[in-house]
Amino acid sequence: MNKISGIGGKNRILLDMLSRSGKHLFSVKDAAKILGLPIKNARLYLAYFARRGWLSRIKPGLYIAVPLGTVNPQEYKENPWIVANRIFSPCYIGGWSAAEHWGLTDQIFSSIFVFTTRMFRKKEITIQGTDYVLKLVRKKNIGHTKGVWIEDVKAQISNPTQTVVDVLDDPIIGGGIRHITEIVVNYFGSEHRSDSDLMKYVAEKKNRAVYKRLGFILETMNIQSPEIIETCRKNISAGYSVLDPAIENKGMFNRKWNLRINAEIQK
Repeated sequence: MNKISGIGGKNRILLDMLSRSGKHLFSVKDAAKILGLPIKNARLYLAYFARRGWLSRIKPGLYIAVPLGTVNPQEYKENPWIVANRIFSPCYIGGWSAAEHWGLTDQIFSSIFVFTTRMFRKKEITIQGTDYVLKLVRKKNIGHTKGVWIEDVKAQISNPTQTVVDVLDDPIIGGGIRHITEIVVNYFGSEHRSDSDLMKYVAEKKNRAVYKRLGFILETMNIQSPEIIETCRKNISAGYSVLDPAIENKGMFNRKWNLRINAEIQK
């Protein structure tokens, strides 16, 4: 907790109970259970503690304890991945955020991309000044993830190979096809590369456009992977797909990959 000068004995005990609960973030219901109080009373205490700067409110009804010695407790922010894990769970960090984490892109994105199985009214939510971009995913379609420890919270993030497949499936979540090209190139030159896992995950997507985009990028960027390119060629669909669905659907048709090349990627 932060400096709590002037706090009474009872309030000190209650704050200590919240601090020792092991929860980074807690709701009014959580606090009521921890403190052994009716929900109405717990809500009043939390609001009071937040006003005094002993707690920080994430959003209505959700709070975090402010660490001891915090200079400006009202401006204290929890780690965004911990917040995502608490608010959007079941979820995992993916898209451009996962690409950043695994070193697959040099681009720096200000928002956090989250796959979640929960329905939210808005696809973009701002919490403590951090923007979260959400994509709904069915529980059975959650991809291959890896647990990453942040303090004592284990957050889930798409593993490097799943990250590549996710952004090929939906280029918007990778920041557009140019960024995705960078991600693919870096993946194939990294220790994360696994050709067998890559093609397994692509098949699991059941989206033929992924084969088209992957094969086209590998050929265009002169990445020597003939077996993967051949597998992609054998699995493309007859109709044309758009290279980058996020931008205007115009440009030349590539008959080999059945792609409309509506964006230029450079070697």
